[in-house]
Amino acid sequence: MKRVVVVGAGLGGLSAAIRLQKGGYQVTILEQNEKAGGKANEITESGFRFDTGPSLLTMPFVIEQLFREAGLDADDYLEFVQPDVLCRYFYPAGKMIDAFSNLDRFISELTVKFDLKREIVESYFDYSKRIYDLTADLFLFNSFREWSTFFNKKAAVTLLNLPKIDSFRTMHEANASFFSDPEVIQLFDRYATYNGSNPYLAPATLNIIQHVEYGIGGYTLKGGIYSLSKALTEVALKSGVKIETNCTVDEIILAKNDVRGVCCRGRVIDDPNRVVGVRCGDEVFEADIVVSNSDVTNTYKKLLDDSQVRPARKYYKTEPSSSALVYYWGVKGEHSELKMHNILFSEDYKKEFDEIFESGKAPEDPTVYIYISSRVNEDDAPKGFENWFVMINMPPATSKNYYSIDSIRRSIINKIEKMLGIDLNERIVFERVLTPEKIEEKTSSVYGSLYGISSNNKYAAFLRQDNKSKEYGGLYFCGGSAHPGGGIPLVILSGKIVSELVAKYEK
Repeated sequence: MKRVVVVGAGLGGLSAAIRLQKGGYQVTILEQNEKAGGKANEITESGFRFDTGPSLLTMPFVIEQLFREAGLDADDYLEFVQPDVLCRYFYPAGKMIDAFSNLDRFISELTVKFDLKREIVESYFDYSKRIYDLTADLFLFNSFREWSTFFNKKAAVTLLNLPKIDSFRTMHEANASFFSDPEVIQLFDRYATYNGSNPYLAPATLNIIQHVEYGIGGYTLKGGIYSLSKALTEVALKSGVKIETNCTVDEIILAKNDVRGVCCRGRVIDDPNRVVGVRCGDEVFEADIVVSNSDVTNTYKKLLDDSQVRPARKYYKTEPSSSALVYYWGVKGEHSELKMHNILFSEDYKKEFDEIFESGKAPEDPTVYIYISSRVNEDDAPKGFENWFVMINMPPATSKNYYSIDSIRRSIINKIEKMLGIDLNERIVFERVLTPEKIEEKTSSVYGSLYGISSNNKYAAFLRQDNKSKEYGGLYFCGGSAHPGGGIPLVILSGKIVSELVAKYEK
């Protein structure tokens, strides 16, 4: 039985491990933290529980498929909850919009609040769905480097309709072609942040996200998003996967570097660049196959100590995605003006993205995201309190530009009071802070970037790391920095693609 070592127990690594174990491989996951889950983890303290990272779940069928492949039913482990309002938007001028999970109701809300013709809004969502229909199979569900991906009817339809995937305009340009009201455009431009990008630079193909959220549906989970990490950990262990926590991988060992033959142990390895194991401190884990669920840049720079191979050089030149600054606040009182997901927009959206991506500094007037999971999970906060996950987008920590956590905190509190009339100064009873630097430390995401590379040019989809390495035999990649990208469904799909490639090439 061939041995597989998965570096990192994020959702992508768990997805790959479960599938590979079921496929007849002996799988061990090595995780540097105390618990599996990667960015999808939790904080439990002082009676409050917070999801640390992802807060919205889309494409639930991707999760259900993973459970089916493990011979299980997702409903026995997870309870999907679709909120009536997916997000409540607040604008500086005073307008408030509810993005209903029911698309028809959301369209009605937009037509009334913005005095839009219904057929224009409907045509916009038809446009978003068309991009999904043309690109999902080619760009999301399969390896983008396999010829078989392109030699089928669906791929032919996409290739014959390339202009319809709208890759030559930016998201902002496309949205502005449908709508004239800057507040409507701002609402739909926001979806660039779902993969850490700038709507004024990212290709309009990313307008696929709006269909994913409203056409397919946006959900949360009873017990919080972390319940997905717990469930997949349980499934992995039940399937026979071994999970070693508090085990930081220091090196992916290649045959040419196994000078003492610790990993090869008499095996004849013809390829000197073939992976043969990994090292955690003084402990060595032999492997026939290594799946890196670690950040791609971290894998090349630290684990392989190799910046000369072509994919590494290419990847280093790409622009990292945005990072985040998150305040986890236990808040006294109940605030009915807020939903589970809330957005307080900045006044000048273009300036905000310029500051993040061009100037590399914290925005002066950031858009503020507030996620209150206790709206669905009452146990996430004591009675009479709420758990506020408060996040702003930040530049990746590639420079030493100074920012003050306390100054940004005051700015956010002032913005909340100005826009919502809620004075938090005496209401915050618990606080933890997550910075870009801490994100890098906890998850090995280089520069604290949340999604690996940004999608700030039309070639970004082609620049993501292949799921199968061409330079190192037996090395595979999954997770948000590899194909097909970041976000819960995509990283789970990356594990699926890896398992299919391993089955094809590692017989």
